[in-house]
Amino acid sequence: MTMPSTPETRVADDATALAAAACLFRGFGDPSRLTILRHLALGEHRVVDLTEHLGLAQSTVSKHLACLRDCGLVTSRPEGRASVFRLTHPEALLELLAAAERLLALTGDAVTLCPTYGTAAPTREEVPA
Repeated sequence: MTMPSTPETRVADDATALAAAACLFRGFGDPSRLTILRHLALGEHRVVDLTEHLGLAQSTVSKHLACLRDCGLVTSRPEGRASVFRLTHPEALLELLAAAERLLALTGDAVTLCPTYGTAAPTREEVPA
């Protein structure tokens, strides 16, 4: 038997859902992670394959794959001494990336010009303490 929904429980449920969505988008917030996800959309890859194809250091690829695995976006299976990575939900990820591309096309340069998160935004090192 389920309890009837109240305004308070709906607000709490909404807050929980929004927090989860924010965590998901933080997972997408690094260009290297997005690059890895887009490459894994082509099929399974080992870390060594990703480092070769993407020109990233092995430690960088491993760190980002661990983050993506912790977020439930990728999974791995052993193959000999290596691990082979793949997307856990490729169709949903491709739909999300397509929606992001549509939204970026509609907003034009607004996102990249954003003073907080845009490409010209100050880095942590540049922000005065």
